[in-house]
Amino acid sequence: MVNYSSILAINWPAVGLQAGYLLFSLSILVIIHEFGHFLTAKLFKCRVDKFYLFFDPWFSIFKKKIGDTEYGIGWLPLGGYVKIAGMIDESMDKEQMKQAPQPWEFRSKPAWQRLIIMLAGVTMNVLLAFFIYAMVLYKWGEQKLPMSSVHDGVWVTDSLISKAGLENGDKIVSINGEPVQYFDDLNAKILLGNNIEVIRNGQKETIHIPKNFIEQLVEKKGGRNPLVMPREPIIIGDLAGAESRNAIDAGLKKFDQIIGVDSLPVRYFDQLAPVLQAHAGDTVLLRILRDGKEISKKVLVNIDGKIGFYVINSDQADSLGILKQQTMNYGFLASFPAGVRKTGEQLNFYLQQFKLILNPETGAYKGLGGFKAMASIFPDTGWNWQAFWRVTAFFSIILAFMNLLPIPALDGGHVVFTLVEMITGRKPSDKFLEYAQIIGMVILFGLLLFANFNDWFGYGRGH
Repeated sequence: MVNYSSILAINWPAVGLQAGYLLFSLSILVIIHEFGHFLTAKLFKCRVDKFYLFFDPWFSIFKKKIGDTEYGIGWLPLGGYVKIAGMIDESMDKEQMKQAPQPWEFRSKPAWQRLIIMLAGVTMNVLLAFFIYAMVLYKWGEQKLPMSSVHDGVWVTDSLISKAGLENGDKIVSINGEPVQYFDDLNAKILLGNNIEVIRNGQKETIHIPKNFIEQLVEKKGGRNPLVMPREPIIIGDLAGAESRNAIDAGLKKFDQIIGVDSLPVRYFDQLAPVLQAHAGDTVLLRILRDGKEISKKVLVNIDGKIGFYVINSDQADSLGILKQQTMNYGFLASFPAGVRKTGEQLNFYLQQFKLILNPETGAYKGLGGFKAMASIFPDTGWNWQAFWRVTAFFSIILAFMNLLPIPALDGGHVVFTLVEMITGRKPSDKFLEYAQIIGMVILFGLLLFANFNDWFGYGRGH
C-alpha cells in the first residue's frame, strides 16, 4: 500500500535542487575524466569513435559527428564513455575486434602508451580536484574552529556516542593518540577512530568506540547528523517566523543570554532542552542577561518543548568572542600548494572510510549510499557555489580512486592487465578481455543496485 502522506511530506523543491546539483557535478566530472582518455588517445594517434556524456543505449538525446568522432549526450546518467577503436570496453563491439588490427587502433599501440591512456582519466580527476580546491581557497579562503577555542568542551548531540561514554562538557584531547587541531575535523575523526582521550572534571579519561559504531549509526538514522557540537552559552541568534511567536510575544531579543528557568540555573543548551521538554505546554520564567543586566521574562513553551528561537551561528559566536574562528586567506600562488594539501587530506579521509567499508566487523558497508546519498551532501536551500565546488572536488577524488580499483570494466582493471603484459611480455587474449569486461560490468551493476537499495529501502531509510 502506498504511503501517500510520506510522499506529500517530501520537500520536493529541495529534492529537485539537490538533484540539479548532483547532475551538474557529475556532468563536469564525467566530461573531464573522459577527456583525459580522449586527449591521450589522440596524442598516440588512436581513432576515437565516440565521446559521450551519459550512456546512450538505443538512442541519444544529442549527437554530432566531427571528423572521426561522434560527440553526444546519452539519456542514462550513470557515467559516460569514449569509444576508442580497437579497445574492448563497455560498448562490447566484438565485430571490430574480429578484424585485423589497424595502426590507428588501441590494441596496436605499445603497452606503455595504452597504460598512459588508461591512467589519463584518473589523472584528470585528481588534477581537477586539486584545481578546484586551489580556486575555492583563493576565492573564499578557509575558516576553521580551533579546538583551543572550544573552552566549554563538547555538546554530545547523538545518543549512540553518549552511550559509548562521551559526556557533555568533555574536552577532547586526542583520537587514536593523535591531537585534533580543528573542531571541523572532529566528527569525521570520531567516526574513523577507536579511542577518544578526554579531560573530564580535570581528569584524563579514555573512551573506547565500539568497532561496529558506524553500523549502529546507520541502523539508527543513517549517521548523517553531527555526533558532537561545540558547547556554548544559550544566546539567542535570531527570532523569525511563526515558530518564534512565543519568544517574540514574551519580549525576548536577539543576543539575550538565557541563564535560568524558574529557579533552576542553566548555562548550556543541553541543560535547557530537557527542562523545556518537562514544561511543554506550560509557561516558564526565564532569567536572562541583557546588556550585562539580569532580567526575567515569562514565556509559553509549545507542545514540542520549545520557545521558538535560533541559537547564534558560527559568525555570531565569533563576533561575540565565544568561539573564535581561524580565518586563512590565500593569494593566487599560495592557493596551489594549499590545494595540493587539501586534496591529500580529502584523499586520505576517503581511504580511511574505504578501509572501514571493506572490514565486515565495522558494518560500515551498510551505510554505502547511491545517488540519493550523494545528492544529500549538497545544500537543500538556494544555490551555493562554494558548497557546490567543494563537494564536486571531493566527488572527483572519489571517482579517481574508485576507477583505480582492480575491477575489470574499470580503468584499474585495464591497468592491471596492461602491467601484467608489460612484466610478462604476454598480452591477454581478446576473448579473455571480453569475458573479464562482462564480469566487471556485472560486479559494477551489482554494487550500483546495492548502494541505491541502501539509499531507498535499506538501513539508511528514514534519515
